[in-house]
Amino acid sequence: MADEFKIVLTRKERFLYLTKAVVFLVIFALGVVAGLWTATGPRRCCSTYTNILFPSTTVYRYRGGGGGSFSEFVAPTRLMHDMTDEQLFWRATMAPASSGGAYPFQRVPKVAFMFLAGRGVLPLAPLWERFFRGHEGLFSIYVHAPPGMVLNVSDDSPFYGRQIPSQETSWGSITLMDAEKRLLANALLDFSNDRFVLLSESCIPVQSFPVAYGYLTGSRHSFVEVYYHKGKTCRGRYSRRMEPDITLPQWRKGSQWFELRRDLAVASLTDARYYPLFRRHCRPSCYPDEHYLPTFVAMLHGADNSNRTVTYVDWSRGGAHPATYTAGDVTPELILSIRRSEVPCMYNSRPTTACFLFARKFSADALEPLLNISSTVMQY
Repeated sequence: MADEFKIVLTRKERFLYLTKAVVFLVIFALGVVAGLWTATGPRRCCSTYTNILFPSTTVYRYRGGGGGSFSEFVAPTRLMHDMTDEQLFWRATMAPASSGGAYPFQRVPKVAFMFLAGRGVLPLAPLWERFFRGHEGLFSIYVHAPPGMVLNVSDDSPFYGRQIPSQETSWGSITLMDAEKRLLANALLDFSNDRFVLLSESCIPVQSFPVAYGYLTGSRHSFVEVYYHKGKTCRGRYSRRMEPDITLPQWRKGSQWFELRRDLAVASLTDARYYPLFRRHCRPSCYPDEHYLPTFVAMLHGADNSNRTVTYVDWSRGGAHPATYTAGDVTPELILSIRRSEVPCMYNSRPTTACFLFARKFSADALEPLLNISSTVMQY
């Protein structure tokens, strides 16, 4: 009995020592937290303590400070931020997907003009500035330029402060689609953006702003060119490794330069099924920017699409790139022929000859002759 009693006492002593050790550690941890609270204040203390407990937690913030108001939340004015693409896309898909429904603020539909710019950035910016002048509040601008390139405009330009965080792109690769999705995501953060048009640095507006705005916001459809042919530049680019998710009969091609309704913009950004297939299998000479969106839209959103683009491009000269218009090519006749198409198209299920709002490719030296005819021919 005595021996058994000694064993029980030994176990209790061990338990007592363990309890004391746990209590000591808890008191020590509370002391550390109290010290951090006193030294750094509640916010920094809590964030530091959170980082200790959860080192993998990633926190993003907008550069420049401020931005905590409701108006900044529904229409960000500071476009430079620290979000990764993954965080940005997630944040954008949390924004309203539809322009319908009630909003707790006065919402005026806007058109988001998204410029995918090269190293020349925006040589035709003065023409666009004239196009936008007097229509503030009806548009938003987003510029994806190569990293390190800064848009050189005055602080009263509509392009001022409209560059977004960017990454390098290369022609014909998936990086172009990544940049387009980056533009879409940033534009979706503004709840008032209703239509989203992708443009290049060589694009020009061939219609006035009121005409373009009314055309886009009044359309029931998006404008994504979609077609199919059996040639090597369409069918020949298909990879059977995309099956069974994307089959050859579903494969489509179209212009890179699209225009989307808000709901379709969100749908393309949330796509986690088809886009990874293009990243893995649409290379090296597949050109995903000409196939991903046409295929995706044709498969899932065909009834909401017009199957055409609103950006005119001249492929009549052949080759891998469309014709480039230089200063000597710019005439009133050229612009008028683009403004009124010889072949009618469909707008809200009715035929029209007003098929194009924008045109490319125009070189930098075409700026002056374009400015000379903008007021008389293009009405801006």
